[in-house]
Amino acid sequence: MDLKGKKAFIMGIGDDQGYGFAIAKALAEAGAQIILGTWVPIYKIFTTSWNAGKFDLSRKLKNGLLLELEKVYPIDVTFDQPEDVPQSIKENKRYYCYSHYTLSEVASKVEEDFGEIDIFVHALANAPEVKKPLLETSREGYLSAISSSAYSFVSGIQYFGPLMSQGGAALNLTYIASERAIPGYGGGMSSAKAALESDTRTLAFEAGRKWGIRINAISAGALNSRAARAIGFIDKMIEYAHQNAPLSKELKAEEVGNASCFLLSSFASAITGVTLYVDNGLHAMGIATDHFSCAKEKTLLQNA
Repeated sequence: MDLKGKKAFIMGIGDDQGYGFAIAKALAEAGAQIILGTWVPIYKIFTTSWNAGKFDLSRKLKNGLLLELEKVYPIDVTFDQPEDVPQSIKENKRYYCYSHYTLSEVASKVEEDFGEIDIFVHALANAPEVKKPLLETSREGYLSAISSSAYSFVSGIQYFGPLMSQGGAALNLTYIASERAIPGYGGGMSSAKAALESDTRTLAFEAGRKWGIRINAISAGALNSRAARAIGFIDKMIEYAHQNAPLSKELKAEEVGNASCFLLSSFASAITGVTLYVDNGLHAMGIATDHFSCAKEKTLLQNA
């Protein structure tokens, strides 16, 4: 896949562990220029670590060179316009030294600095009450999850869509909790992922007709990233997938990066409105295989 000369804006990368970073590497491998939007509270930590070489091992590409960034912008996707930012946030010690971090402002800065972009990637999610069951989730926590994890993609397309070239492509990351009950994945995150997938289909039509761009989603399997560890039981999720998915192997971030690169390239020029599963096939299973193992062992004990 040749993405030379293409400019990709990826929002949500804050370290070198998650799927967003893997997508950035895959796009860079194909020749794309990488532009990032990083959450304001961790912007300084990320850029300082990057400049200090702490990510150099992870940045290494297959050609031996290091992943380079054209620019990193501080961003907070829960705010669309400057007037949306409460005074308490503006005065917060993690925010007061930054400006122009709302979605509309970052889009304007990207246009000013780079003109047109070709690729837009939404690689973020947040729910302040993710460890709470849905029955115990507050209205504020629920709406916060929807705002940060789903509406931010809608708003992102609103502001970055006009900057995208004809035939450009956008992508978001979702999870099977959008359509299956995943105990422990709470705080409204399952609802946010369901909304995100629904919005992907609607935006595929609207943005496709308006700007000629494609909109897709990847439903990725569990990964032991810093963000995923906030859920609290990521190791069990990974072990469950290993025991029950059709492909009983480790899911690598690189595999999601490669699938993303395909969807964002001209090789997928007729694919839009799709949620592509990259999870070793776990989504296809209707019952856990370890159920059969337990049942078989029970039968053997009964017959002994």
